[in-house]
Amino acid sequence: MAIQVSPSPVPNSNADNLVSSLLDRDTYLSELLKNLQTKDGTSLQTKFPWLQEVRDRAVNWVRHSTIPTTREEEWRFTDLSGLKQVKFHPVQTNHGEHLQDTQPEGSNHLVFVNGIYTPELSAIADLPDGVIVSNLADLPAEYGEKIQKYLAKSEGALEVFTALNTVGFNDVAIVWVPKNVVVEKPIHLVYLTASSEQVISQPRCLVVAQSGSELTLVEEYGNPEVIKNKAAESVYFSNAVSEIWLEDNASVHHNRVVREAAGAFHIGKTAITQARYSRYSCNAISLGGKLSRHNLEILQTGEQTETTLNGLTVISEQQLADTHSAIALNYPHAKSQQLHKTIIGDRAHAVFNGKIIVPKAAQLTDASQLNRNLLLSPKARIDTKPQLEITADNVKCAHGATVSQLEDDEIFYLQSRGIDENAARHLLIDAFATEIIKQIPVASLQESLLQSVNQIGA
Repeated sequence: MAIQVSPSPVPNSNADNLVSSLLDRDTYLSELLKNLQTKDGTSLQTKFPWLQEVRDRAVNWVRHSTIPTTREEEWRFTDLSGLKQVKFHPVQTNHGEHLQDTQPEGSNHLVFVNGIYTPELSAIADLPDGVIVSNLADLPAEYGEKIQKYLAKSEGALEVFTALNTVGFNDVAIVWVPKNVVVEKPIHLVYLTASSEQVISQPRCLVVAQSGSELTLVEEYGNPEVIKNKAAESVYFSNAVSEIWLEDNASVHHNRVVREAAGAFHIGKTAITQARYSRYSCNAISLGGKLSRHNLEILQTGEQTETTLNGLTVISEQQLADTHSAIALNYPHAKSQQLHKTIIGDRAHAVFNGKIIVPKAAQLTDASQLNRNLLLSPKARIDTKPQLEITADNVKCAHGATVSQLEDDEIFYLQSRGIDENAARHLLIDAFATEIIKQIPVASLQESLLQSVNQIGA
């Protein structure tokens, strides 16, 4: 069974197509194609000829696709009309020379600024033999045939924003882990959007964990000022796609953090393909942005897989944050566990739609899903829709959702112990969020995220 959270629209030739809605249609596609080149100016299609077919397929789709509307079930609660009110343009420079103070900790990290690889902020060292952590432009040519089997080959590749990314990525972060290799230190990929102009950046990531390998991956998206816990009002559009392939008995611990500027739009796709006996875990944390959406799609291609999904969304003011996940368990003896939490303040609006698909062939599946929501304001809003689609008859599956506010008696208890009301509220909010944040393997990132959470409801 195939899987797709955001269905591909039927191509449409009317004037309100994707490109004309967001961009200058006459020049945008040609500008994107010119951006895709190696550091010596050579076209990436020349270095990797098969890329031309990949991009041509996406270009043909994008030319005739439309922006999803609230009339479509998968976008019913997420209104993209605000996205159409801004005319974005392709990134011309990365501005990396001004961002030295945003360099992440650790010895293994790649930094992309405005979708462009920035070597002066990146550092790769202490990798086991055979492990590749590189951008596509600098990837050794002999790996071209290897990644051809994976790049833009995940299910849902023609979903409208995924196809736009395939057309427009400037470069790709490549992580390749050979058979039976364990990478001890986390690999940190940072995607910054740093521009005072209305730009569109399209980060792309490809991770291949071969049989028996193990990897911890941290993906961080955001505005440099927000990452430093400062205010930023920039208007831009970050359209990100990550494809992660786990072969037999591979293990990937994935951490995804989004911290965009207050005026930003962020739409992200994470497509996971799990072969038999593989183990995948994801901690997805979203803070900031005017509108954010994460499509998380898991496709099981072999028996006895393990999948653990943890999520945390923290929003306030008039932000909108949408999480759509789908797990297709096509083979027996699968285990899946999902916990997604949201903290919603002011007039913010959160959306959670989680789907678990268990067809008849997936006997002896053990799957659970829980969405917990904390409303900090009477005008905060949550639309939650946990779903189970089960046709197998020998399974253990459960799902649920809770919506609550801070309990007066809990606040009173803390006040009786000498803690003032405001501090008591924040202590309870921190406790709610910490369960997810503590899973992040980078200590400085944990601390920074907790500081961001502390700002809500202040």
